[in-house]
Amino acid sequence: MADEERSISVGQGRKIGDVQIADEVVAVIAGLAASEVDGVDSMGSGFTGRLGMRNPGKGVKVAVTEDHVSVDLALTIKYGYSIPSVCSQVQEKVSAAIENMTGLVVLDVNIRVAGVNMNEG
Repeated sequence: MADEERSISVGQGRKIGDVQIADEVVAVIAGLAASEVDGVDSMGSGFTGRLGMRNPGKGVKVAVTEDHVSVDLALTIKYGYSIPSVCSQVQEKVSAAIENMTGLVVLDVNIRVAGVNMNEG
């Protein structure tokens, strides 16, 4: 599904043309937004997905239908942070980023906590 694109209309009340947004772009937006939340250690399963610019869509799965998006994220949380608090912040930040940047409505942001990083730094 990462190579699929969706068309959305742009222009306020007047259609100027079509804009195509690849699902992978939505996944990258979600990954970058999640990485900005304090307490998120890495994306993806285990400790192999250290945050960085190499692959910000790692650990993110999106399903885009018409004007709606569902997001599934796998995160590793830093030890000492409240998992419910970090997850709530991630859900809010990811939803806002996708809606602001694409105009698509986010139906849900599901998070799977894949681990807790016990190492400092």
